[in-house]
Amino acid sequence: MHDLVQDYYGRQLQHTGDLKTTACCDIDQVPDWLKPLLARIHPEVQSRYYGCGLVCPPLLAGCRVLDLGSGSGRDVYALAQLVGADGEVVGVDMTAEQLEVANRHIDFHAEAFGYRKVRFLQGYIERLDELALEPGSFDVIVSNCVINLSPDKDAVLRGVHRLLKPGGEFYFSDVYADRRVPEAVRNDPVLYGECLGGALYWNDFQRLAQRQGFADPRLVADRPLAVTEPELAIRTGNLRFFSATYRLFKLDALEMACEDYGQAVIYRGTIPNHPDRLAFDKYHDIETGRVFPVCGNTWQMLQGSRFAPHFEFIGDFSRHYGLFAGCGSGSSMPFDTAAAAAAAASSCC
Repeated sequence: MHDLVQDYYGRQLQHTGDLKTTACCDIDQVPDWLKPLLARIHPEVQSRYYGCGLVCPPLLAGCRVLDLGSGSGRDVYALAQLVGADGEVVGVDMTAEQLEVANRHIDFHAEAFGYRKVRFLQGYIERLDELALEPGSFDVIVSNCVINLSPDKDAVLRGVHRLLKPGGEFYFSDVYADRRVPEAVRNDPVLYGECLGGALYWNDFQRLAQRQGFADPRLVADRPLAVTEPELAIRTGNLRFFSATYRLFKLDALEMACEDYGQAVIYRGTIPNHPDRLAFDKYHDIETGRVFPVCGNTWQMLQGSRFAPHFEFIGDFSRHYGLFAGCGSGSSMPFDTAAAAAAAASSCC
């Protein structure tokens, strides 16, 4: 599959318009406050971008960030403006043609930003241990619709867990299916290159994340994907695909279930671009100044990560009240299925 992906993204695709499905999206999916950052990126880098919005968690100033599947470098150069001169962004990609574009414009962006804090490495995202990257050295790792392209997704998450600092976060978007993808779809070169053939069944992803040390995967947002090309729609049949953003924290204290200890948090409203509320995940939209009840895992994620200075923490773990309702855990599929076809057509990963 590596050869297929390298050929598809290195030679067959020349710009976003060459994609055959709606698994990717345009700048209209990016928040307004991020659009000026994208406007400062070199036009050639932009033109060779085949991605799915901009995967960008809040609070990155001074962070060391790793971008998996960085391609021509668009997301790396956008993130570099957010981490600032005190941070660093490293991009990893296996496609030489894409990396050539990314490296060609390092000087251009260093002059535009006023600092040079990016670098690119050629390698495979399932072989991160082969790269010169120190274990436990990244605050945040991101990826933008590339894990589905990997033939060994366990190895990807294992490598991510190894490279994150304690309390670090893996924040990523990808494509998921409502059931296990049949072999005929997995082996279709176009469907695989379009991020559908390698999509994980959502429940298999949950198990994979937990197996690699991420006890409580948090769904941030999701949208249905439409396969609008008629021939490809016939090949995918009744499969339903979704783009979804997840956040995973490297925290040993997390439990497998959301348990209730009578705890709460108060958001101070101090995270840049989030003065009134912080949508931490799909089920936790935390309004500034309001006492917000949380489970033990949410308390740990906020208290044990870069978010801690922006919250007040109420309670401890001295008394247990059973399972906590409201974190979105359960046996049913977590993605929204009632969106209209128009919403599906504009979705991205």
